[in-house]
Amino acid sequence: MIRIEKLRYQSLAIDTLAIERGITSVIGANGSGKTTLLKLCAGILLPDSGSIHIDGIEPRKTEIGWVNEFPDRNFLFDTPDDEIASALRFQHIHPDEIEHRMEILRKRFGFSGLSDRSVQELSGGEKVLVALAAAMITNPGVIILDECDSHLDFRTTQKIDRILSGSSIPFIIKSTQDMENAARSDRVIFLENNSVGDSGKPEQIFSGLQNTPFYPLSWRCRA
Repeated sequence: MIRIEKLRYQSLAIDTLAIERGITSVIGANGSGKTTLLKLCAGILLPDSGSIHIDGIEPRKTEIGWVNEFPDRNFLFDTPDDEIASALRFQHIHPDEIEHRMEILRKRFGFSGLSDRSVQELSGGEKVLVALAAAMITNPGVIILDECDSHLDFRTTQKIDRILSGSSIPFIIKSTQDMENAARSDRVIFLENNSVGDSGKPEQIFSGLQNTPFYPLSWRCRA
């Protein structure tokens, strides 16, 4: 479990929050603290006070994969294969093991014809998939996605959902402005004014957000 206690970072204030294993979506208006919370969970930022522990361990001592809204801005290598394999090469993993893991990811992601292309030639969806594969190849304990679905079509978003749901990664945390996407998660955290407004199962959270912009369109249609 990810436990947050008495956390303060600039204007973000969370007295207590428990994130269970599974897929968690973080929602809220722009400026509500979503990216800040995700960066704290990833260990990119450190709290001014309070604590975050992932199964009792600090984030910076945990293997964590990170995918942001524009992943190509952080690509280090020119080809998808080199980008995906880079974390293992930096760890001096044996080439045979790297190739084994690469082959597993190629099948899982359905990559075909990408190996020899420049990452800059890929579509937005393909870039996100490459970044996600690079984040997953180390078998991290946590994957964090910061609104990486913002510019994706529905088909690619569904593909990413299937990949994440079929993985064995214990904790998957994603921020999103797509409430349909959030509604498919195991749980939802709603941030409001840089604090937790509510957290729980999607149906519980959205039932309290009726008549707001955060209520999923499909649920409105059901009503």
